[in-house]
Amino acid sequence: MFPPSNRRNFFVSLAVAGALGSVLTASALRAASGPKDTYEELETFASILAIVQRHYVDQVSSHDLVEGAVKGMVSSLDPHSSYLTPEGYKELQIETHGEFGGLGIELTVRDNLLTIVTPIDGTPAWRAGIKPGDQIIKIGDDLTMDMPLQTAVDRMRGKPGSKVKLSLKRKGVSDLVDVELTREVIHIKSVRGARLVDDRWAYVRLTGFQDGSGDELAKSLDKLDKQKKGGVDGIILDLRYNPGGLLTQAVAIADLFLDAGLIVRVNGRMESQTTSYFAKADGTRRMVPMVVMVNEGSASASEIVAGAMQDHRRALIVGAKSFGKGSVQTILPLGDDTALRLTTARYYTPSGRSIHEHGIDPNVVVEQARPDPDAKDEVLPTRDDFDLKTDAQLRKAVELMGTWKGDVVKIGGVAGFDVPEDQKAVASTAGLSEHAAEKKPDDKTEHAH
Repeated sequence: MFPPSNRRNFFVSLAVAGALGSVLTASALRAASGPKDTYEELETFASILAIVQRHYVDQVSSHDLVEGAVKGMVSSLDPHSSYLTPEGYKELQIETHGEFGGLGIELTVRDNLLTIVTPIDGTPAWRAGIKPGDQIIKIGDDLTMDMPLQTAVDRMRGKPGSKVKLSLKRKGVSDLVDVELTREVIHIKSVRGARLVDDRWAYVRLTGFQDGSGDELAKSLDKLDKQKKGGVDGIILDLRYNPGGLLTQAVAIADLFLDAGLIVRVNGRMESQTTSYFAKADGTRRMVPMVVMVNEGSASASEIVAGAMQDHRRALIVGAKSFGKGSVQTILPLGDDTALRLTTARYYTPSGRSIHEHGIDPNVVVEQARPDPDAKDEVLPTRDDFDLKTDAQLRKAVELMGTWKGDVVKIGGVAGFDVPEDQKAVASTAGLSEHAAEKKPDDKTEHAH
């Protein structure tokens, strides 16, 4: 499973030889540097490994036993950490480049239950009416209680054209909701629905943060600027149902609208896992009023962008409280086509707010109409739909754009909006801590996620 050069670094120089599986002695384990307790525990593991190989009813290879132990060790840390087999690592690489096979669901674990962050627009999950907050109770005939997150993802992926049934627990619905979905190759287009609203304002939906999302967004806004003489009067950036993606793209997109100051701080246990990402003046777009839309399906990178824009008072945040996934998963290749996906840090907004399990509270809260509990098969509208009549959050965003007065450069990004007092939620939030307004040092190196 691991090449010789990686075995010591990843685990310990654990040798399994012969049919009965002899293992390193305690003295050999202690010869390596490290806390004494660690090697005493590894001695126990080595003993159990040998016992299983000697006495288990079926013959099991050392490869399978060690791989199983590694999977269990990593998955026990938190729902988002996992060991990636060669197949899983390859799928992850495909996913972050915008195309992968499956159902189109972003998953997490909450209260020990598999919970849907959001379905991805235009995918089988979206078309089947799966909603943020739905809990997956069964995949096929298998109960998901205590099922590791990565195992659940693997179960739902498969050959395009094959089918899988999910049994869902949905808020407000007494019975389980059963949906049968057909797997397909998932194509993710970051920017959708770009258009001019009332011939004045740019409206753009961002559905994910993949390689090139920042450039794609900038090109869409450039195109809309050319459609209006003098450029657009404002921007509505829709991050609803956006599960996130690459940290580097979240930083790049926030940097389009901020010319200085902290975008996000990433705090880990070690100094090498702690870094700050700053905006720079080069490449900043022309300053116009902005509204950023979020809801319960906005997570991770979406929350980084919304939090930075809110803390710097660059944009008004409209919609519903975001999901609250603010942990950093770093991919650590092991050199044999396998890798670890390990939670190494957590995200904090410029004012020091933790995103993880807290989310971003909008300045103006607008709850969408809840679906009829008996309407189990209700399907979400596609993200290319632009319906001011039925979309209350979008209607409010456009309404607020129409209230803007003043020069955004002189008064800031939110002062010109006329928000009734009874609609304000956390408009006074975003008291920047001292470090949030710091300029990015010239020698600062940004770490890729």
